Amino acid sequence: MAIIDDLKTRYSQGSMLMRFIYINIAVFVVLHVLTLISLLLGIDTGWPLRLVEVPTDWQQLLRRPWTLVTYMFAHYEMLHILFNMLWFYWLGRIFLEFFMPRQLGGLYVLGGLGGAAFFVLAYNLLPHFAGQPGMLLGASASVIAIVVAAAVYAPDYKIGLLFIGEISLKWVAIITVGIDLLSFDTGNAGGHIAHLGGALTGALWALNIKRGHDITNPINTVIDIVVGAVKRLGSKKQGGSGGVKAENVSSEHQSARQESRAQSVDEERLDRILAKIKQSGYTALTDDEKDFLFNASRKR
Repeated sequence: MAIIDDLKTRYSQGSMLMRFIYINIAVFVVLHVLTLISLLLGIDTGWPLRLVEVPTDWQQLLRRPWTLVTYMFAHYEMLHILFNMLWFYWLGRIFLEFFMPRQLGGLYVLGGLGGAAFFVLAYNLLPHFAGQPGMLLGASASVIAIVVAAAVYAPDYKIGLLFIGEISLKWVAIITVGIDLLSFDTGNAGGHIAHLGGALTGALWALNIKRGHDITNPINTVIDIVVGAVKRLGSKKQGGSGGVKAENVSSEHQSARQESRAQSVDEERLDRILAKIKQSGYTALTDDEKDFLFNASRKR
Protein backbone atom coordinates (compact mmCIF):
# COMPACT_ATOMS: atom_id res chain seq x y z
CA MET A 1 0.00 0.00 0.00
CA ALA A 2 1.17 3.51 -0.82
CA ILE A 3 0.56 4.80 2.71
CA ILE A 4 2.59 2.00 4.28
CA ASP A 5 5.42 2.52 1.80
CA ASP A 6 5.39 6.26 2.50
CA LEU A 7 5.56 5.65 6.26
CA LYS A 8 8.46 3.21 5.79
CA THR A 9 10.32 5.77 3.69
CA ARG A 10 9.75 8.54 6.25
CA TYR A 11 10.97 6.27 9.04
CA SER A 12 14.08 5.07 7.19
CA GLN A 13 15.03 8.62 6.17
CA GLY A 14 14.15 10.22 9.51
CA SER A 15 16.59 11.21 12.25
CA MET A 16 17.03 9.19 15.44
CA LEU A 17 14.78 11.68 17.21
CA MET A 18 11.97 11.32 14.67
CA ARG A 19 12.32 7.53 14.55
CA PHE A 20 11.73 7.29 18.29
CA ILE A 21 8.71 9.59 17.96
CA TYR A 22 7.34 7.42 15.12
CA ILE A 23 7.76 4.30 17.27
CA ASN A 24 5.84 5.92 20.14
CA ILE A 25 3.01 6.94 17.82
CA ALA A 26 2.86 3.49 16.21
CA VAL A 27 2.66 1.73 19.59
CA PHE A 28 -0.05 4.19 20.69
CA VAL A 29 -2.15 3.38 17.62
CA VAL A 30 -1.63 -0.40 17.92
CA LEU A 31 -2.66 -0.40 21.60
CA HIS A 32 -5.89 1.42 20.80
CA VAL A 33 -6.67 -0.83 17.83
CA LEU A 34 -6.14 -3.97 19.93
CA THR A 35 -8.28 -2.54 22.74
CA LEU A 36 -11.07 -1.68 20.27
CA ILE A 37 -10.98 -5.17 18.74
CA SER A 38 -11.13 -6.72 22.22
CA LEU A 39 -14.09 -4.52 23.11
CA LEU A 40 -16.01 -5.54 19.99
CA LEU A 41 -15.25 -9.22 20.60
CA GLY A 42 -16.41 -8.95 24.20
CA ILE A 43 -13.10 -10.07 25.72
CA ASP A 44 -10.80 -8.51 28.31
CA THR A 45 -9.74 -5.07 27.05
CA GLY A 46 -6.89 -4.69 29.54
CA TRP A 47 -4.53 -7.30 28.09
CA PRO A 48 -2.83 -4.99 25.50
CA LEU A 49 -1.69 -2.59 28.24
CA ARG A 50 -0.62 -5.40 30.57
CA LEU A 51 1.57 -6.67 27.76
CA VAL A 52 3.69 -3.48 27.74
CA GLU A 53 3.34 -1.97 31.26
CA VAL A 54 5.93 -2.46 33.99
CA PRO A 55 4.27 -4.24 36.95
CA THR A 56 5.39 -3.65 40.53
CA ASP A 57 5.04 -7.29 41.54
CA TRP A 58 8.38 -9.11 41.21
CA GLN A 59 6.81 -12.37 40.04
CA GLN A 60 4.85 -10.63 37.30
CA LEU A 61 7.96 -8.69 36.27
CA LEU A 62 9.99 -11.90 36.01
CA ARG A 63 7.31 -13.30 33.71
CA ARG A 64 7.27 -10.12 31.58
CA PRO A 65 10.83 -8.73 31.67
CA TRP A 66 10.45 -7.12 28.22
CA THR A 67 8.12 -4.53 29.79
CA LEU A 68 11.19 -2.76 31.21
CA VAL A 69 11.79 -1.60 27.62
CA THR A 70 8.32 -1.62 26.04
CA TYR A 71 6.76 0.67 28.64
CA MET A 72 8.94 3.61 27.63
CA PHE A 73 7.54 3.54 24.08
CA ALA A 74 3.90 3.09 25.08
CA HIS A 75 1.10 5.54 25.95
CA TYR A 76 -2.65 5.20 26.14
CA GLU A 77 -4.01 8.69 26.85
CA MET A 78 -3.89 11.26 24.05
CA LEU A 79 -2.64 14.14 26.21
CA HIS A 80 0.05 11.89 27.70
CA ILE A 81 1.67 11.04 24.37
CA LEU A 82 1.10 14.54 22.97
CA PHE A 83 2.88 16.25 25.87
CA ASN A 84 5.72 13.71 26.01
CA MET A 85 6.41 13.79 22.27
CA LEU A 86 6.32 17.61 22.07
CA TRP A 87 8.66 17.79 25.07
CA PHE A 88 10.90 15.11 23.54
CA TYR A 89 11.04 16.83 20.14
CA TRP A 90 11.78 20.27 21.57
CA LEU A 91 14.45 19.27 24.12
CA GLY A 92 15.74 16.44 21.92
CA ARG A 93 16.73 18.94 19.23
CA ILE A 94 18.63 20.96 21.83
CA PHE A 95 20.32 17.78 23.06
CA LEU A 96 21.47 17.03 19.51
CA GLU A 97 23.24 20.39 19.33
CA PHE A 98 25.79 18.95 21.77
CA PHE A 99 25.65 15.18 21.27
CA MET A 100 25.30 12.52 18.60
CA PRO A 101 21.99 10.86 17.58
CA ARG A 102 23.41 7.55 18.81
CA GLN A 103 23.77 9.05 22.29
CA LEU A 104 20.19 10.33 22.18
CA GLY A 105 18.90 6.82 21.54
CA GLY A 106 21.11 5.26 24.20
CA LEU A 107 20.14 7.82 26.85
CA TYR A 108 16.44 7.46 26.00
CA VAL A 109 16.65 3.75 26.81
CA LEU A 110 18.96 4.22 29.81
CA GLY A 111 16.72 6.93 31.28
CA GLY A 112 13.70 4.68 30.86
CA LEU A 113 15.47 1.82 32.62
CA GLY A 114 16.48 4.16 35.46
CA GLY A 115 12.87 5.30 35.86
CA ALA A 116 11.60 1.73 35.89
CA ALA A 117 14.19 0.74 38.50
CA PHE A 118 13.15 3.59 40.83
CA PHE A 119 9.48 2.73 40.31
CA VAL A 120 9.79 -1.00 41.09
CA LEU A 121 12.13 -0.46 44.05
CA ALA A 122 9.86 2.22 45.56
CA TYR A 123 6.78 -0.01 45.41
CA ASN A 124 8.64 -2.91 46.99
CA LEU A 125 10.72 -1.08 49.63
CA LEU A 126 8.87 2.06 50.75
CA PRO A 127 6.16 1.59 53.42
CA HIS A 128 3.90 4.12 51.68
CA PHE A 129 3.40 1.74 48.74
CA ALA A 130 3.04 -1.46 50.80
CA GLY A 131 0.31 -3.64 49.36
CA GLN A 132 -0.50 -1.20 46.55
CA PRO A 133 -0.42 -2.58 43.01
CA GLY A 134 0.88 -0.29 40.28
CA MET A 135 1.75 -0.14 36.62
CA LEU A 136 4.22 2.12 34.80
CA LEU A 137 3.60 3.38 31.26
CA GLY A 138 4.98 6.22 29.16
CA ALA A 139 8.16 7.91 27.94
CA SER A 140 8.32 10.56 30.67
CA ALA A 141 11.36 9.11 32.49
CA SER A 142 13.27 8.82 29.20
CA VAL A 143 12.40 12.37 28.15
CA ILE A 144 13.29 13.86 31.53
CA ALA A 145 16.65 12.05 31.39
CA ILE A 146 17.41 13.88 28.14
CA VAL A 147 16.21 17.22 29.54
CA VAL A 148 18.36 16.95 32.68
CA ALA A 149 21.38 15.65 30.75
CA ALA A 150 21.32 18.67 28.44
CA ALA A 151 20.87 21.01 31.42
CA VAL A 152 23.79 19.51 33.35
CA TYR A 153 26.06 19.63 30.30
CA ALA A 154 25.06 23.17 29.18
CA PRO A 155 23.30 24.79 32.16
CA ASP A 156 23.44 28.34 30.78
CA TYR A 157 22.07 27.50 27.33
CA LYS A 158 19.19 29.91 26.68
CA ILE A 159 15.79 28.86 25.36
CA GLY A 160 12.74 31.03 24.67
CA LEU A 161 9.46 30.36 26.49
CA LEU A 162 6.10 31.86 25.57
CA PHE A 163 5.07 34.74 27.92
CA ILE A 164 8.33 34.32 29.86
CA GLY A 165 11.14 35.03 27.43
CA GLU A 166 14.62 33.56 27.57
CA ILE A 167 15.48 31.21 30.40
CA SER A 168 18.53 29.08 31.13
CA LEU A 169 18.21 25.37 30.50
CA LYS A 170 19.20 24.63 34.10
CA TRP A 171 16.03 26.34 35.33
CA VAL A 172 13.89 24.25 33.00
CA ALA A 173 15.39 21.11 34.55
CA ILE A 174 15.12 22.44 38.13
CA ILE A 175 11.47 23.41 37.69
CA THR A 176 10.66 20.06 36.04
CA VAL A 177 12.22 18.07 38.88
CA GLY A 178 10.68 20.40 41.46
CA ILE A 179 7.19 19.80 40.08
CA ASP A 180 7.71 16.05 40.47
CA LEU A 181 8.93 16.48 44.06
CA LEU A 182 5.88 18.59 44.92
CA SER A 183 3.43 16.21 43.21
CA PHE A 184 3.93 13.05 45.25
CA ASP A 185 0.58 13.46 46.97
CA THR A 186 -1.47 14.00 43.81
CA GLY A 187 -2.33 10.35 43.16
CA ASN A 188 0.53 9.42 40.81
CA ALA A 189 3.42 9.12 43.25
CA GLY A 190 4.84 6.08 41.45
CA GLY A 191 4.99 7.95 38.16
CA HIS A 192 6.75 10.92 39.75
CA ILE A 193 9.30 8.60 41.36
CA ALA A 194 10.00 7.13 37.92
CA HIS A 195 10.52 10.68 36.62
CA LEU A 196 13.09 11.29 39.34
CA GLY A 197 14.83 8.05 38.37
CA GLY A 198 15.06 9.29 34.79
CA ALA A 199 16.32 12.70 35.95
CA LEU A 200 19.06 11.13 38.10
CA THR A 201 20.08 8.88 35.21
CA GLY A 202 20.36 11.86 32.87
CA ALA A 203 22.45 13.80 35.38
CA LEU A 204 24.82 10.88 35.93
CA TRP A 205 25.20 10.41 32.18
CA ALA A 206 26.08 14.06 31.61
CA LEU A 207 28.59 14.11 34.48
CA ASN A 208 30.27 11.01 33.05
CA ILE A 209 30.34 12.58 29.58
CA LYS A 210 32.20 15.55 31.02
CA ARG A 211 34.79 13.07 32.30
CA GLY A 212 35.07 11.53 28.84
CA HIS A 213 33.06 8.37 29.54
CA ASP A 214 29.76 7.47 27.85
CA ILE A 215 27.78 5.03 30.03
CA THR A 216 25.32 4.38 27.19
CA ASN A 217 27.96 2.49 25.16
CA PRO A 218 26.83 -0.97 26.39
CA ILE A 219 23.21 -0.15 25.55
CA ASN A 220 24.13 1.11 22.09
CA THR A 221 26.12 -2.08 21.51
CA VAL A 222 23.05 -4.15 22.33
CA ILE A 223 20.90 -1.96 20.07
CA ASP A 224 23.40 -2.43 17.22
CA ILE A 225 23.31 -6.21 17.69
CA VAL A 226 19.50 -6.30 17.67
CA VAL A 227 19.20 -4.00 14.66
CA GLY A 228 21.87 -5.98 12.81
CA ALA A 229 20.07 -9.25 13.55
CA VAL A 230 16.76 -7.83 12.29
CA LYS A 231 18.40 -6.57 9.09
CA ARG A 232 20.07 -9.94 8.47
CA LEU A 233 16.77 -11.72 9.05
CA GLY A 234 15.05 -9.40 6.59
CA SER A 235 17.75 -9.92 3.95
CA LYS A 236 17.53 -13.71 4.37
CA LYS A 237 13.77 -13.61 3.84
CA GLN A 238 14.16 -11.50 0.71
CA GLY A 239 16.84 -13.84 -0.62
CA GLY A 240 14.78 -16.95 0.15
CA SER A 241 11.63 -15.64 -1.50
CA GLY A 242 13.36 -15.50 -4.85
CA GLY A 243 14.77 -19.00 -4.58
CA VAL A 244 18.35 -17.78 -5.03
CA LYS A 245 21.14 -19.18 -2.86
CA ALA A 246 23.77 -16.98 -1.25
CA GLU A 247 26.49 -18.66 -3.28
CA ASN A 248 24.92 -17.41 -6.50
CA VAL A 249 24.93 -13.74 -5.55
CA SER A 250 26.50 -11.70 -8.33
CA SER A 251 29.88 -10.04 -7.92
CA GLU A 252 28.16 -6.65 -8.30
CA HIS A 253 25.99 -7.34 -5.25
CA GLN A 254 29.01 -8.51 -3.27
CA SER A 255 30.99 -5.38 -4.07
CA ALA A 256 27.97 -3.25 -3.16
CA ARG A 257 27.76 -4.96 0.21
CA GLN A 258 31.47 -4.43 0.81
CA GLU A 259 31.15 -0.76 -0.12
CA SER A 260 28.13 -0.41 2.20
CA ARG A 261 30.03 -2.00 5.10
CA ALA A 262 33.03 0.26 4.48
CA GLN A 263 30.79 3.31 4.42
CA SER A 264 29.16 2.19 7.68
CA VAL A 265 32.56 1.87 9.33
CA ASP A 266 33.54 5.34 8.05
CA GLU A 267 30.34 6.84 9.45
CA GLU A 268 30.98 5.26 12.85
CA ARG A 269 34.54 6.65 12.91
CA LEU A 270 33.27 10.07 11.86
CA ASP A 271 30.71 10.01 14.69
CA ARG A 272 33.46 9.20 17.19
CA ILE A 273 35.67 12.01 15.90
CA LEU A 274 32.84 14.56 16.03
CA ALA A 275 31.98 13.47 19.56
CA LYS A 276 35.62 13.89 20.54
CA ILE A 277 35.64 17.44 19.14
CA LYS A 278 32.54 18.29 21.16
CA GLN A 279 34.11 16.95 24.34
CA SER A 280 37.73 18.07 24.01
CA GLY A 281 37.99 20.41 21.05
CA TYR A 282 39.63 20.11 17.63
CA THR A 283 43.15 20.30 19.06
CA ALA A 284 42.61 16.99 20.85
CA LEU A 285 42.49 15.11 17.51
CA THR A 286 45.44 13.11 16.29
CA ASP A 287 46.98 13.88 12.89
CA ASP A 288 45.35 10.76 11.47
CA GLU A 289 41.94 11.83 12.77
CA LYS A 290 42.39 15.33 11.32
CA ASP A 291 43.27 13.85 7.91
CA PHE A 292 40.26 11.56 8.03
CA LEU A 293 37.95 14.47 8.96
CA PHE A 294 39.38 16.60 6.14
CA ASN A 295 38.90 13.83 3.55
CA ALA A 296 35.39 13.11 4.79
CA SER A 297 34.41 16.79 4.50
CA ARG A 298 35.72 16.87 0.91
CA LYS A 299 33.67 13.81 -0.03
CA ARG A 300 30.53 15.37 1.43
